[in-house]
Amino acid sequence: MMTRTNWTRAEIAALFDLPFTELVFRAAETHRAHHAPGEVQLCTLLSIKTGGCPEDCGYCSQSASSNSGLKAEKLMDVDAVLAAAAEAKATGSQRFCMGAAWREPKDRDMGAVCDMVAGVKAMGLETCMTLGMLSGNQARQLKTAGLDYYNHNIDTSPEHYGDIITTRTFQERLDTLEEVRSAGMAVCCGGIVGMGETREDRVGFLHALATLPRHPESVPVNALVPIRGTVLGDLLADTPMGKIDDIEFVRTVAIARITMPRSMVRLSAGRESMSEATQALCFMAGANSIFTGDKLLTTANAGDSKDAALLAKLGLKPMQAEEPMRAMAAAE
Repeated sequence: MMTRTNWTRAEIAALFDLPFTELVFRAAETHRAHHAPGEVQLCTLLSIKTGGCPEDCGYCSQSASSNSGLKAEKLMDVDAVLAAAAEAKATGSQRFCMGAAWREPKDRDMGAVCDMVAGVKAMGLETCMTLGMLSGNQARQLKTAGLDYYNHNIDTSPEHYGDIITTRTFQERLDTLEEVRSAGMAVCCGGIVGMGETREDRVGFLHALATLPRHPESVPVNALVPIRGTVLGDLLADTPMGKIDDIEFVRTVAIARITMPRSMVRLSAGRESMSEATQALCFMAGANSIFTGDKLLTTANAGDSKDAALLAKLGLKPMQAEEPMRAMAAAE
């Protein structure tokens, strides 16, 4: 059966308005129809090039325009990245994600980046990268190197986007997604909630994802981690203004699951401050992937041992790696 890509905003808004227990029940039913309900994919995220990004994303400590105190660093050595990947695999990760604080990669860096991809892929790990905007040629190079997924988030609704970022348009994000698709890679695309947006913006954010010509195979849902020195961190750190509450966050996860039933819904940043009960509700609502380890790029994360204890308490088990091309075929 074909997956719907013609959701309307009114339909998504109606899902948000459902009684919470009814919404979670529907999401759980959808999840069980397409995924093993007791499995969670474990992923590790490494910053391979930190700081100094020319973009002005209001949430990001790696922006050159922020005052977070984060120093710009050079691209990591290939061997150091592969050592981190080997450690991630040894602690149970099935997916290794690499992120660089660039507007777009320079052609001179593509050789090293492709060597990282090939080396991680040779370990039997699923590979993902986020490097900013891509040209068609760069996307094809990454595909040839063995990259499974490319992450490029839309961040928020089209209407709210300009309040968060001014150095790159919403359409430019969509253009990079198209280059990734054209190169034959799977797409990882989601965003951040709790950035002062309204529920209408959350409707617009999910609508933009759920009406792409082909749903992202991976949909990370992040809760803003306010960082001092960033525009949003300074605005929201000491005030509840705009902060999304736990129930609304679970609603967002549930609707991502219902509208994009075959995608991996990835519980991402912000999890370190969530209670075990909130995380359990997210799993009930269809989240089936987490980032594990002590850090997500530059922000704190729950950590391997804490995650293992939570999964054991909930009776969940790590998922075995799935071939991305098989995931892509299932999503059609």
